[in-house]
Amino acid sequence: MATTVPVGTQAVDRAALLLVFVLESTGPIASAELVSATGLPKSTVSRLLSSLERSGLVQRTTEGAVIAGPRITHFALSVRPEDTLVRLAQPSLDRLGELTGETVNLAIPLGGEVRQIAQVDAVYLLGAVNWLDRPVPFHCSALGRVFLAHGHPIPTGRLPRLTDRTITSRAQLQRALDRVVHVGYAVVDSELEPGLVAIAAPIRSADGSVNAAVSVSGPSVRLTPDALPTVGALVVEAADTISRALRHGQSSTSRKGAA
Repeated sequence: MATTVPVGTQAVDRAALLLVFVLESTGPIASAELVSATGLPKSTVSRLLSSLERSGLVQRTTEGAVIAGPRITHFALSVRPEDTLVRLAQPSLDRLGELTGETVNLAIPLGGEVRQIAQVDAVYLLGAVNWLDRPVPFHCSALGRVFLAHGHPIPTGRLPRLTDRTITSRAQLQRALDRVVHVGYAVVDSELEPGLVAIAAPIRSADGSVNAAVSVSGPSVRLTPDALPTVGALVVEAADTISRALRHGQSSTSRKGAA
């Protein structure tokens, strides 16, 4: 005899299916993509997304795409699987802070945002800002451009203009990303906030992927164009040191697992 799936259980299963697709997406995902991927009717997807959004499990971007919601983000941060990364990176972050005197941040891509997970404060009052757990967009932050330049998908839809210097043209953004790859680090000047300059470099895992980055940020009166090459070299050196520590840690874990 065939078993009929209760309506309530079916709704939970469908909502769970949508949530899985959102969480496994490498960037914001459009509702139409969810309809196509799940095979569910458009009206059902819309109704279930609204329910998940009310619960804080998903949220919509300004363009209407769907990303993980604040409850998912809060849980991910509370679990903090990146604690090992922070521990391995901390000596290099401290040294970079000593050498530059500026704010140093360690960041990862999380959902549709760049999330900063560790910080060394600047020695100056001007520029001393707490960026921890403060999400920033990919397109107009140095950390975000590092991730975009190394494989993270460029956000869909309109690129918001946060200052009069924010790059919102995709062609211009692609040229900036090409330069990141060529030079080895990203520089963003007054695109996220007026007068704020940031330099960021990629941290590479054992497989060569870039899932973390390190940055130095401060006011343009100190991080002048003449200072950028020197600071950029220091940021790259710190990122490379963290990458080696991370690869060594991953290798050690693999050997222990095989023992």
